[in-house]
Amino acid sequence: MTRADASGEPADGLYSLVYTSFAVTLFDESELEELLTQSRAANAQADITGMLLYRNGRFIQYLEGSELPVRALLARITADPRHADVRVLVDSRPPARQLAEWTMGYEPIDEARTALPAGFRSTFDDLEAVDDADAVLRATRELSLWFRVRQARPRVAAT
Repeated sequence: MTRADASGEPADGLYSLVYTSFAVTLFDESELEELLTQSRAANAQADITGMLLYRNGRFIQYLEGSELPVRALLARITADPRHADVRVLVDSRPPARQLAEWTMGYEPIDEARTALPAGFRSTFDDLEAVDDADAVLRATRELSLWFRVRQARPRVAAT
């Protein structure tokens, strides 16, 4: 585990990145659960927090923690044969953790059943074509807010 300073943040400063990749083969729910279980345990050990989105074979992930463990994790993901076309969209040194409570938050994203409101973002495909790190960071903040709201709402049991 990385040593923290008095604020609880990594002594070498907080580091974050957002990457995207494609699954070599589509993951089913049980494979995603297995991946999340492994990731949460490893991330807790390395003091890494973040969130993972998966939709139609596409991953987008936000990771934050001490720089060396986060970069080491990205290297493992890049070498993982389940991932293809790993691309870092942005890396930065945020002033505080965005997702401190999650070693790996996850929310499945379903296809919209109705028209989306104006300005609502259902994917982040367009951000890969933009070389604007600020736009990616803004989208990540929007995404983390959306994610926190969805996690906080009561779940309705399927009937």
